[in-house]
Amino acid sequence: MNDNEVKTVQMTAEEAAQYAAFKAEQERKAAADKARKDRKVYGQMVDEEIEQALPMLRELSGDIRTVKEQVLDNFRQILDMKADVLKRTKDGQKSHTFTNSTGDKRITIGRCVVDGWRDTVEDGIAIVKEAVMGLIKDDETKAMINQIMRLIARDQNGNLKASKVLQLDTLAEELHNERLNEGIAIIKESYIPNLSKTYIRAEWKDDNGVWRYVPLGMTEA
Repeated sequence: MNDNEVKTVQMTAEEAAQYAAFKAEQERKAAADKARKDRKVYGQMVDEEIEQALPMLRELSGDIRTVKEQVLDNFRQILDMKADVLKRTKDGQKSHTFTNSTGDKRITIGRCVVDGWRDTVEDGIAIVKEAVMGLIKDDETKAMINQIMRLIARDQNGNLKASKVLQLDTLAEELHNERLNEGIAIIKESYIPNLSKTYIRAEWKDDNGVWRYVPLGMTEA
């Protein structure tokens, strides 16, 4: 008897429907079982890679911290000497760039100013919004108010930019509204600038004379 022989089986419509339903159910179960096994394998792969990657990343982080501290310690002496040699105070200057004698390597050490705000900034913003709504008289004032609203709008990360807030005074002068001025004053008084952690930026000049950054972060590397 030929095992590959094709046989024709006669079924009633009801039997054919039952067989089709049975076959579909078997396929569904097989697909569900495969998906479950695939998820299990995926989870195991994630666990294994995390266990391998995390120690390496922690070691790398420690190495970066050690090198950063060493570089900062070395340049701290140079910064002290710079203040003495150039007769300048160290206070106030946020960054320092050091370039080698041949002009093809440089290192910048500094801290960024990060905008910070007291809770009262929300009150100031609310007052500004309330005040400008009653000042729309024509297309010109409408355009000015739209600009004010853009200046007090937060960015996609939810941050209010101090550089934009400083532009409010110029627009407010043309609108002559005490309540608006009060809101702007509250916003400005709420500003608390913060300094970021100290950063180090290293650069070198390539054969074409273009400055290139040394990638020091995981994103840039």
